[in-house]
Amino acid sequence: MTITEPTVDVTAPIEHTKLLIDGEFVDSLDGSTFDTINPSNGEVITQVALGSAADVDRAVAAARQAFDHGPWPRMKPSERAAALWRLGDLLLADAAEMGRIETLDQGKPYSLATAGDVPSAAGLFHYMSGFATKLEGSVIPISAPGEYHTYTRREALGVVGLIVPWNFPLVITSWKMAPALAAGNTVVLKPAEATPLSALRLGQLCLEAGIPPGVVNVVNGYGPTVGQRLAEHPLVDKVSFTGSTATGRRILDAAKGNLKRVTLELGGKSANIIFPDADIEAAIAGSSAGIFFNAGQACAAASRLYVHDDVYDEVVAGMAEKARQIKVGDGFDPQTEIGPVASLEHFERVSGYLDVGKNEGEVVTGGARIGEKGYFIEPTIFAGAAPDARIVKEEIFGPVVVANRFKDIEEVVAQANDTRYGLASGVWTKDIATAHRTAARLQAGTVWVNSYGVFDPSMPFGGMKESGWGREMGHDVMHDYTDVKTVCVRIDG
Repeated sequence: MTITEPTVDVTAPIEHTKLLIDGEFVDSLDGSTFDTINPSNGEVITQVALGSAADVDRAVAAARQAFDHGPWPRMKPSERAAALWRLGDLLLADAAEMGRIETLDQGKPYSLATAGDVPSAAGLFHYMSGFATKLEGSVIPISAPGEYHTYTRREALGVVGLIVPWNFPLVITSWKMAPALAAGNTVVLKPAEATPLSALRLGQLCLEAGIPPGVVNVVNGYGPTVGQRLAEHPLVDKVSFTGSTATGRRILDAAKGNLKRVTLELGGKSANIIFPDADIEAAIAGSSAGIFFNAGQACAAASRLYVHDDVYDEVVAGMAEKARQIKVGDGFDPQTEIGPVASLEHFERVSGYLDVGKNEGEVVTGGARIGEKGYFIEPTIFAGAAPDARIVKEEIFGPVVVANRFKDIEEVVAQANDTRYGLASGVWTKDIATAHRTAARLQAGTVWVNSYGVFDPSMPFGGMKESGWGREMGHDVMHDYTDVKTVCVRIDG
Protein backbone atom coordinates (compact mmCIF):
# COMPACT_ATOMS: atom_id res chain seq x y z
CA MET A 1 0.00 0.00 0.00
CA THR A 2 1.51 3.33 -1.04
CA ILE A 3 0.67 6.99 -0.64
CA THR A 4 -0.28 8.69 -3.88
CA GLU A 5 0.96 12.20 -4.56
CA PRO A 6 -1.28 15.18 -5.38
CA THR A 7 -1.76 16.19 -9.00
CA VAL A 8 -3.59 19.50 -8.37
CA ASP A 9 -1.94 22.85 -7.63
CA VAL A 10 -3.23 23.80 -4.21
CA THR A 11 -1.00 26.79 -3.53
CA ALA A 12 -3.60 29.56 -3.90
CA PRO A 13 -3.80 31.73 -0.78
CA ILE A 14 -6.62 31.34 1.74
CA GLU A 15 -8.80 34.44 1.68
CA HIS A 16 -10.37 34.43 5.16
CA THR A 17 -8.22 33.72 8.22
CA LYS A 18 -9.48 36.20 10.83
CA LEU A 19 -12.48 36.19 13.18
CA LEU A 20 -15.91 37.11 11.85
CA ILE A 21 -17.65 39.43 14.30
CA ASP A 22 -20.62 41.68 13.52
CA GLY A 23 -20.16 41.31 9.78
CA GLU A 24 -16.43 42.15 9.72
CA PHE A 25 -13.33 39.97 9.52
CA VAL A 26 -11.15 41.19 12.37
CA ASP A 27 -7.99 40.25 14.24
CA SER A 28 -8.26 38.81 17.71
CA LEU A 29 -8.07 41.46 20.41
CA ASP A 30 -4.55 40.45 21.44
CA GLY A 31 -3.36 39.82 17.88
CA SER A 32 -2.65 36.12 18.50
CA THR A 33 -2.62 33.58 15.67
CA PHE A 34 -2.13 29.85 15.33
CA ASP A 35 -1.07 27.55 12.51
CA THR A 36 -3.54 25.34 10.69
CA ILE A 37 -1.83 22.23 9.33
CA ASN A 38 -2.29 20.13 6.20
CA PRO A 39 -2.59 16.57 7.56
CA SER A 40 -1.39 15.07 4.27
CA ASN A 41 2.11 16.47 4.74
CA GLY A 42 2.28 18.07 8.19
CA GLU A 43 3.00 21.49 6.69
CA VAL A 44 1.47 24.83 7.64
CA ILE A 45 -1.37 25.94 5.36
CA THR A 46 -1.74 29.41 6.85
CA GLN A 47 -2.01 31.27 10.13
CA VAL A 48 -5.45 31.93 11.59
CA ALA A 49 -6.56 34.46 14.19
CA LEU A 50 -6.64 32.87 17.64
CA GLY A 51 -9.66 33.98 19.62
CA SER A 52 -9.86 34.38 23.37
CA ALA A 53 -12.63 34.65 25.95
CA ALA A 54 -12.69 38.40 25.30
CA ASP A 55 -13.28 37.75 21.59
CA VAL A 56 -16.16 35.45 22.47
CA ASP A 57 -17.61 38.25 24.58
CA ARG A 58 -17.63 40.69 21.67
CA ALA A 59 -19.05 38.06 19.30
CA VAL A 60 -21.83 37.25 21.75
CA ALA A 61 -22.52 40.97 22.17
CA ALA A 62 -22.89 41.29 18.40
CA ALA A 63 -25.19 38.28 18.24
CA ARG A 64 -27.22 39.57 21.19
CA GLN A 65 -27.65 42.96 19.56
CA ALA A 66 -28.63 41.32 16.27
CA PHE A 67 -31.24 39.19 18.01
CA ASP A 68 -32.67 41.80 20.35
CA HIS A 69 -32.70 44.75 17.96
CA GLY A 70 -31.76 43.57 14.48
CA PRO A 71 -33.96 42.59 11.56
CA TRP A 72 -33.27 38.84 11.39
CA PRO A 73 -35.81 37.54 13.95
CA ARG A 74 -38.33 40.14 12.76
CA MET A 75 -38.08 39.42 9.05
CA LYS A 76 -41.03 37.90 7.31
CA PRO A 77 -40.50 34.14 7.42
CA SER A 78 -40.35 34.02 3.62
CA GLU A 79 -37.51 36.56 3.63
CA ARG A 80 -35.51 34.50 6.11
CA ALA A 81 -36.20 31.39 4.05
CA ALA A 82 -35.03 33.10 0.88
CA ALA A 83 -31.73 34.13 2.47
CA LEU A 84 -31.02 30.58 3.59
CA TRP A 85 -31.92 29.23 0.16
CA ARG A 86 -29.49 31.73 -1.40
CA LEU A 87 -26.81 30.52 1.01
CA GLY A 88 -27.35 26.97 -0.21
CA ASP A 89 -27.03 28.15 -3.81
CA LEU A 90 -23.85 30.07 -3.01
CA LEU A 91 -22.34 26.97 -1.43
CA LEU A 92 -23.01 24.96 -4.58
CA ALA A 93 -21.48 27.70 -6.73
CA ASP A 94 -18.45 27.76 -4.44
CA ALA A 95 -17.95 23.97 -4.36
CA ALA A 96 -14.50 24.02 -5.98
CA GLU A 97 -13.01 26.50 -3.52
CA MET A 98 -14.88 25.26 -0.45
CA GLY A 99 -13.86 21.71 -1.33
CA ARG A 100 -10.24 22.77 -1.78
CA ILE A 101 -10.25 24.39 1.65
CA GLU A 102 -11.87 21.37 3.29
CA THR A 103 -9.35 18.97 1.74
CA LEU A 104 -6.38 21.13 2.68
CA ASP A 105 -7.53 21.53 6.26
CA GLN A 106 -9.11 18.14 7.02
CA GLY A 107 -7.41 15.79 4.54
CA LYS A 108 -10.47 14.14 2.99
CA PRO A 109 -10.49 13.45 -0.75
CA TYR A 110 -11.23 16.50 -2.86
CA SER A 111 -13.77 14.51 -4.84
CA LEU A 112 -15.63 13.71 -1.62
CA ALA A 113 -15.47 17.30 -0.37
CA THR A 114 -16.77 18.80 -3.62
CA ALA A 115 -19.31 16.12 -4.59
CA GLY A 116 -20.32 15.07 -1.07
CA ASP A 117 -19.71 17.52 1.75
CA VAL A 118 -20.52 20.75 -0.08
CA PRO A 119 -23.77 19.52 -1.69
CA SER A 120 -24.79 17.97 1.65
CA ALA A 121 -24.29 21.27 3.44
CA ALA A 122 -26.11 23.17 0.70
CA GLY A 123 -28.95 20.68 0.91
CA LEU A 124 -29.28 21.31 4.64
CA PHE A 125 -29.68 25.06 4.09
CA HIS A 126 -32.18 24.46 1.28
CA TYR A 127 -34.19 21.97 3.35
CA MET A 128 -34.15 23.91 6.61
CA SER A 129 -35.05 27.18 4.89
CA GLY A 130 -38.56 25.79 4.56
CA PHE A 131 -39.03 25.63 8.32
CA ALA A 132 -38.82 29.43 8.54
CA THR A 133 -42.39 29.51 7.18
CA LYS A 134 -43.64 26.49 9.14
CA LEU A 135 -43.03 27.27 12.80
CA GLU A 136 -46.61 26.96 13.92
CA GLY A 137 -48.46 26.94 17.22
CA SER A 138 -51.90 25.59 18.02
CA VAL A 139 -55.18 26.73 19.52
CA ILE A 140 -56.02 24.97 22.79
CA PRO A 141 -59.56 24.50 24.09
CA ILE A 142 -59.27 24.87 27.87
CA SER A 143 -61.83 24.06 30.58
CA ALA A 144 -61.13 26.83 33.11
CA PRO A 145 -64.16 28.93 34.18
CA GLY A 146 -64.76 31.79 31.75
CA GLU A 147 -64.19 32.20 28.04
CA TYR A 148 -60.64 32.19 26.70
CA HIS A 149 -58.69 32.19 23.49
CA THR A 150 -55.61 30.10 24.30
CA TYR A 151 -52.85 29.33 21.85
CA THR A 152 -49.16 28.55 21.57
CA ARG A 153 -46.37 30.28 19.70
CA ARG A 154 -43.08 28.67 18.68
CA GLU A 155 -40.32 31.25 19.06
CA ALA A 156 -36.57 31.48 18.55
CA LEU A 157 -34.41 30.96 21.64
CA GLY A 158 -31.99 33.87 21.12
CA VAL A 159 -28.21 33.58 20.85
CA VAL A 160 -26.98 30.06 20.08
CA GLY A 161 -23.40 28.85 20.50
CA LEU A 162 -22.34 26.21 17.97
CA ILE A 163 -19.26 24.10 18.68
CA VAL A 164 -18.35 21.75 15.85
CA PRO A 165 -15.76 18.98 15.31
CA TRP A 166 -13.03 18.47 12.74
CA ASN A 167 -14.21 15.29 11.00
CA PHE A 168 -16.97 16.92 8.87
CA PRO A 169 -16.38 20.63 9.53
CA LEU A 170 -18.71 22.08 6.91
CA VAL A 171 -21.42 19.43 7.04
CA ILE A 172 -21.86 19.41 10.82
CA THR A 173 -21.79 23.21 10.89
CA SER A 174 -24.70 23.17 8.45
CA TRP A 175 -26.56 20.64 10.63
CA LYS A 176 -26.54 23.21 13.42
CA MET A 177 -26.52 26.58 11.73
CA ALA A 178 -29.31 25.94 9.21
CA PRO A 179 -32.09 25.15 11.74
CA ALA A 180 -30.83 27.75 14.20
CA LEU A 181 -31.06 30.48 11.58
CA ALA A 182 -34.34 29.23 10.12
CA ALA A 183 -35.93 29.65 13.54
CA GLY A 184 -34.67 33.24 13.78
CA ASN A 185 -31.80 32.75 16.21
CA THR A 186 -28.40 34.38 15.91
CA VAL A 187 -25.24 32.32 16.28
CA VAL A 188 -21.65 32.31 17.44
CA LEU A 189 -19.75 29.46 15.80
CA LYS A 190 -16.59 27.93 17.18
CA PRO A 191 -14.99 25.68 14.56
CA ALA A 192 -12.55 22.97 15.62
CA GLU A 193 -9.05 24.40 16.00
CA ALA A 194 -7.74 21.76 13.55
CA THR A 195 -10.17 22.80 10.79
CA PRO A 196 -11.23 26.46 10.99
CA LEU A 197 -11.03 27.45 7.34
CA SER A 198 -14.36 26.27 5.89
CA ALA A 199 -16.26 27.95 8.74
CA LEU A 200 -14.69 31.30 7.89
CA ARG A 201 -15.52 30.95 4.21
CA LEU A 202 -19.07 29.95 5.12
CA GLY A 203 -19.30 33.11 7.21
CA GLN A 204 -18.41 35.17 4.14
CA LEU A 205 -21.06 33.36 2.09
CA CYS A 206 -23.63 34.14 4.79
CA LEU A 207 -22.98 37.85 4.31
CA GLU A 208 -23.18 37.47 0.53
CA ALA A 209 -26.53 35.69 0.92
CA GLY A 210 -27.96 38.74 2.69
CA ILE A 211 -27.88 37.46 6.27
CA PRO A 212 -27.41 40.65 8.32
CA PRO A 213 -24.18 41.43 10.20
CA GLY A 214 -24.05 39.99 13.70
CA VAL A 215 -26.39 37.10 12.91
CA VAL A 216 -23.48 34.75 12.14
CA ASN A 217 -20.20 35.18 14.00
CA VAL A 218 -17.15 32.89 13.88
CA VAL A 219 -14.53 32.74 16.64
CA ASN A 220 -11.58 30.42 16.05
CA GLY A 221 -9.74 29.04 19.05
CA TYR A 222 -9.25 26.29 21.56
CA GLY A 223 -11.84 24.44 23.58
CA PRO A 224 -10.62 25.38 27.07
CA THR A 225 -10.78 29.10 26.20
CA VAL A 226 -13.20 29.85 23.34
CA GLY A 227 -15.39 26.77 23.80
CA GLN A 228 -15.51 27.13 27.57
CA ARG A 229 -16.46 30.80 27.43
CA LEU A 230 -19.14 30.20 24.82
CA ALA A 231 -20.70 27.39 26.86
CA GLU A 232 -20.71 29.37 30.10
CA HIS A 233 -21.61 32.80 28.69
CA PRO A 234 -24.64 34.27 30.48
CA LEU A 235 -25.97 35.91 27.28
CA VAL A 236 -25.93 32.66 25.28
CA ASP A 237 -29.32 30.93 25.40
CA LYS A 238 -28.30 27.57 23.97
CA VAL A 239 -25.19 25.64 23.04
CA SER A 240 -25.07 22.82 20.49
CA PHE A 241 -21.96 20.65 20.62
CA THR A 242 -20.69 17.73 18.58
CA GLY A 243 -17.60 15.93 19.82
CA SER A 244 -16.37 13.53 22.44
CA THR A 245 -18.45 12.40 25.40
CA ALA A 246 -15.76 13.65 27.79
CA THR A 247 -15.93 17.15 26.33
CA GLY A 248 -19.72 16.97 26.32
CA ARG A 249 -19.65 16.60 30.09
CA ARG A 250 -17.51 19.73 30.34
CA ILE A 251 -19.99 21.59 28.14
CA LEU A 252 -22.79 20.57 30.52
CA ASP A 253 -20.85 21.81 33.52
CA ALA A 254 -20.16 25.14 31.86
CA ALA A 255 -23.78 25.58 30.78
CA LYS A 256 -25.16 25.29 34.32
CA GLY A 257 -24.69 28.95 35.17
CA ASN A 258 -27.75 30.25 33.31
CA LEU A 259 -29.29 26.80 32.69
CA LYS A 260 -28.97 27.29 28.94
CA ARG A 261 -30.40 24.70 26.58
CA VAL A 262 -27.90 22.07 25.47
CA THR A 263 -27.76 19.70 22.49
CA LEU A 264 -25.00 17.09 22.56
CA GLU A 265 -24.08 14.76 19.70
CA LEU A 266 -21.30 12.71 21.23
CA GLY A 267 -19.21 9.59 20.80
CA GLY A 268 -20.16 6.21 19.44
CA LYS A 269 -19.01 2.61 19.25
CA SER A 270 -21.57 1.39 16.79
CA ALA A 271 -22.42 -2.27 16.30
CA ASN A 272 -22.85 -3.62 12.77
CA ILE A 273 -24.55 -7.03 12.63
CA ILE A 274 -24.46 -9.44 9.69
CA PHE A 275 -26.93 -12.33 9.81
CA PRO A 276 -26.29 -15.51 7.79
CA ASP A 277 -29.09 -14.84 5.30
CA ALA A 278 -27.74 -11.39 4.34
CA ASP A 279 -26.61 -10.45 0.86
CA ILE A 280 -22.98 -11.09 1.77
CA GLU A 281 -21.45 -9.12 -1.08
CA ALA A 282 -23.55 -6.07 -0.21
CA ALA A 283 -22.85 -6.51 3.51
CA ILE A 284 -19.10 -6.64 2.92
CA ALA A 285 -19.16 -3.54 0.73
CA GLY A 286 -21.48 -1.60 3.05
CA SER A 287 -19.67 -2.60 6.22
CA SER A 288 -16.30 -1.65 4.74
CA ALA A 289 -17.61 1.78 3.78
CA GLY A 290 -19.21 2.06 7.21
CA ILE A 291 -15.85 1.92 8.97
CA PHE A 292 -13.26 3.11 6.44
CA PHE A 293 -15.16 6.10 4.97
CA ASN A 294 -13.48 9.38 5.99
CA ALA A 295 -10.63 7.30 7.48
CA GLY A 296 -13.03 6.06 10.15
CA GLN A 297 -13.42 9.58 11.54
CA ALA A 298 -17.16 9.42 12.03
CA CYS A 299 -19.00 9.18 15.34
CA ALA A 300 -21.42 6.69 13.77
CA ALA A 301 -18.67 4.55 12.20
CA ALA A 302 -19.37 0.81 12.15
CA SER A 303 -16.47 0.04 14.45
CA ARG A 304 -17.82 -3.17 16.07
CA LEU A 305 -18.56 -5.91 13.54
CA TYR A 306 -20.64 -8.92 14.62
CA VAL A 307 -20.91 -11.71 12.06
CA HIS A 308 -22.85 -14.95 12.36
CA ASP A 309 -20.67 -18.07 12.67
CA ASP A 310 -21.94 -19.47 9.37
CA VAL A 311 -20.58 -16.55 7.31
CA TYR A 312 -17.90 -15.12 9.60
CA ASP A 313 -14.85 -16.35 7.69
CA GLU A 314 -16.28 -15.23 4.34
CA VAL A 315 -17.18 -11.77 5.59
CA VAL A 316 -13.92 -11.07 7.38
CA ALA A 317 -11.86 -12.30 4.43
CA GLY A 318 -13.91 -10.15 2.07
CA MET A 319 -13.55 -7.04 4.20
CA ALA A 320 -9.81 -7.62 4.58
CA GLU A 321 -9.44 -7.82 0.81
CA LYS A 322 -11.38 -4.56 0.39
CA ALA A 323 -9.25 -2.89 3.08
CA ARG A 324 -6.05 -3.87 1.30
CA GLN A 325 -7.35 -2.44 -1.98
CA ILE A 326 -8.27 1.00 -0.60
CA LYS A 327 -6.20 3.81 -2.11
CA VAL A 328 -4.86 5.90 0.77
CA GLY A 329 -3.22 9.19 -0.10
CA ASP A 330 -3.29 12.94 -0.50
CA GLY A 331 -6.85 14.15 -0.93
CA PHE A 332 -6.04 16.00 -4.16
CA ASP A 333 -5.01 12.83 -6.00
CA PRO A 334 -8.08 11.68 -7.98
CA GLN A 335 -7.31 8.05 -7.13
CA THR A 336 -7.40 8.60 -3.37
CA GLU A 337 -10.31 6.96 -1.55
CA ILE A 338 -9.40 7.93 2.00
CA GLY A 339 -6.99 10.55 3.23
CA PRO A 340 -5.04 10.95 6.45
CA VAL A 341 -6.48 11.35 9.90
CA ALA A 342 -6.96 15.01 10.58
CA SER A 343 -4.15 15.98 12.94
CA LEU A 344 -0.89 14.84 14.51
CA GLU A 345 -2.60 14.63 17.89
CA HIS A 346 -5.27 12.32 16.53
CA PHE A 347 -2.73 10.28 14.55
CA GLU A 348 -0.87 9.57 17.78
CA ARG A 349 -4.12 8.62 19.51
CA VAL A 350 -5.17 6.14 16.83
CA SER A 351 -1.63 4.74 16.62
CA GLY A 352 -1.80 4.08 20.35
CA TYR A 353 -4.94 2.01 19.85
CA LEU A 354 -3.21 0.04 17.10
CA ASP A 355 -0.55 -0.92 19.62
CA VAL A 356 -3.21 -1.86 22.18
CA GLY A 357 -5.13 -3.89 19.62
CA LYS A 358 -2.13 -6.03 18.72
CA ASN A 359 -2.14 -7.30 22.31
CA GLU A 360 -5.93 -7.69 22.53
CA GLY A 361 -6.81 -9.39 19.25
CA GLU A 362 -5.59 -10.84 15.97
CA VAL A 363 -4.48 -8.40 13.27
CA VAL A 364 -6.32 -9.54 10.15
CA THR A 365 -4.97 -6.70 8.03
CA GLY A 366 -3.42 -3.27 8.50
CA GLY A 367 -2.29 -2.05 11.88
CA ALA A 368 0.47 0.36 10.85
CA ARG A 369 1.35 3.81 9.62
CA ILE A 370 1.75 4.44 5.90
CA GLY A 371 4.79 6.43 4.86
CA GLU A 372 6.87 8.88 6.86
CA LYS A 373 5.10 12.13 5.92
CA GLY A 374 1.53 13.03 6.82
CA TYR A 375 -0.88 11.24 9.14
CA PHE A 376 -1.80 8.16 7.11
CA ILE A 377 -2.98 4.93 8.76
CA GLU A 378 -3.67 1.57 7.13
CA PRO A 379 -7.31 0.42 7.11
CA THR A 380 -7.21 -2.10 9.94
CA ILE A 381 -9.23 -5.14 10.99
CA PHE A 382 -8.80 -6.80 14.37
CA ALA A 383 -10.55 -10.07 15.21
CA GLY A 384 -11.30 -12.10 18.30
CA ALA A 385 -10.87 -9.46 20.99
CA ALA A 386 -12.59 -10.10 24.32
CA PRO A 387 -15.86 -8.23 25.04
CA ASP A 388 -14.10 -6.08 27.65
CA ALA A 389 -11.07 -5.26 25.47
CA ARG A 390 -10.29 -1.57 25.06
CA ILE A 391 -10.54 -1.79 21.27
CA VAL A 392 -14.08 -3.14 21.73
CA LYS A 393 -15.17 -0.70 24.43
CA GLU A 394 -13.48 2.59 23.54
CA GLU A 395 -14.05 4.90 20.59
CA ILE A 396 -10.95 4.85 18.36
CA PHE A 397 -12.25 7.23 15.67
CA GLY A 398 -9.98 5.87 12.97
CA PRO A 399 -10.02 3.27 10.17
CA VAL A 400 -10.14 0.41 12.68
CA VAL A 401 -12.84 -2.27 13.08
CA VAL A 402 -13.05 -5.17 15.53
CA ALA A 403 -14.77 -8.34 14.25
CA ASN A 404 -16.40 -11.00 16.43
CA ARG A 405 -18.68 -14.01 15.96
CA PHE A 406 -22.21 -14.67 17.20
CA LYS A 407 -24.60 -17.62 17.13
CA ASP A 408 -28.12 -16.18 17.57
CA ILE A 409 -30.09 -12.96 17.86
CA GLU A 410 -30.21 -13.01 21.67
CA GLU A 411 -26.44 -13.20 21.90
CA VAL A 412 -25.73 -10.50 19.35
CA VAL A 413 -28.29 -8.00 20.68
CA ALA A 414 -26.77 -8.38 24.15
CA GLN A 415 -23.27 -7.80 22.74
CA ALA A 416 -24.37 -4.87 20.63
CA ASN A 417 -26.03 -3.15 23.61
CA ASP A 418 -23.11 -3.83 25.95
CA THR A 419 -21.69 -0.34 25.56
CA ARG A 420 -22.11 3.06 27.18
CA TYR A 421 -22.74 4.51 23.73
CA GLY A 422 -25.92 4.43 21.68
CA LEU A 423 -25.47 6.44 18.51
CA ALA A 424 -25.98 4.10 15.56
CA SER A 425 -26.11 0.49 14.44
CA GLY A 426 -26.40 -1.63 11.32
CA VAL A 427 -28.34 -4.80 10.53
CA TRP A 428 -27.85 -6.96 7.44
CA THR A 429 -30.54 -9.59 6.72
CA LYS A 430 -33.07 -10.57 4.05
CA ASP A 431 -35.63 -11.55 6.71
CA ILE A 432 -37.94 -8.60 7.34
CA ALA A 433 -39.01 -9.95 10.73
CA THR A 434 -35.38 -10.26 11.86
CA ALA A 435 -34.69 -6.74 10.63
CA HIS A 436 -37.56 -5.14 12.54
CA ARG A 437 -37.11 -7.20 15.71
CA THR A 438 -33.41 -6.44 15.87
CA ALA A 439 -33.87 -2.75 15.11
CA ALA A 440 -36.46 -2.45 17.88
CA ARG A 441 -34.13 -3.99 20.45
CA LEU A 442 -30.94 -2.12 19.61
CA GLN A 443 -30.20 0.82 21.90
CA ALA A 444 -29.16 3.26 19.20
CA GLY A 445 -30.51 6.52 17.84
CA THR A 446 -30.26 5.31 14.23
CA VAL A 447 -30.45 1.75 12.90
CA TRP A 448 -29.56 1.19 9.24
CA VAL A 449 -30.89 -2.01 7.68
CA ASN A 450 -29.11 -3.45 4.63
CA SER A 451 -27.22 -0.17 4.38
CA TYR A 452 -24.91 1.93 6.52
CA GLY A 453 -24.27 5.62 6.90
CA VAL A 454 -27.29 6.91 4.98
CA PHE A 455 -28.00 10.54 5.88
CA ASP A 456 -30.63 12.94 4.62
CA PRO A 457 -31.78 16.39 5.78
CA SER A 458 -35.18 14.89 6.62
CA MET A 459 -33.76 12.12 8.88
CA PRO A 460 -33.24 13.03 12.55
CA PHE A 461 -29.83 11.96 13.85
CA GLY A 462 -28.62 11.70 17.44
CA GLY A 463 -27.81 9.32 20.23
CA MET A 464 -29.05 7.39 23.21
CA LYS A 465 -27.20 6.76 26.48
CA GLU A 466 -23.81 8.55 26.53
CA SER A 467 -24.00 9.39 22.84
CA GLY A 468 -25.90 12.55 23.56
CA TRP A 469 -29.06 14.61 23.92
CA GLY A 470 -31.30 15.99 21.21
CA ARG A 471 -31.32 15.51 17.46
CA GLU A 472 -29.81 17.04 14.35
CA MET A 473 -31.84 17.39 11.12
CA GLY A 474 -35.42 16.42 10.35
CA HIS A 475 -38.51 17.99 11.92
CA ASP A 476 -37.25 17.10 15.39
CA VAL A 477 -34.30 19.47 15.29
CA MET A 478 -36.57 22.53 15.33
CA HIS A 479 -37.69 21.64 18.85
CA ASP A 480 -34.07 22.15 19.92
CA TYR A 481 -33.82 25.67 18.46
CA THR A 482 -37.21 27.05 19.50
CA ASP A 483 -39.28 27.49 22.64
CA VAL A 484 -43.03 27.19 23.12
CA LYS A 485 -44.93 30.13 24.58
CA THR A 486 -48.52 29.74 25.79
CA VAL A 487 -50.83 32.77 25.44
CA CYS A 488 -54.10 32.71 27.34
CA VAL A 489 -56.52 35.63 26.63
CA ARG A 490 -59.79 36.09 28.52
CA ILE A 491 -62.43 37.24 26.05
CA ASP A 492 -65.70 37.18 28.02
CA GLY A 493 -65.58 40.49 29.75
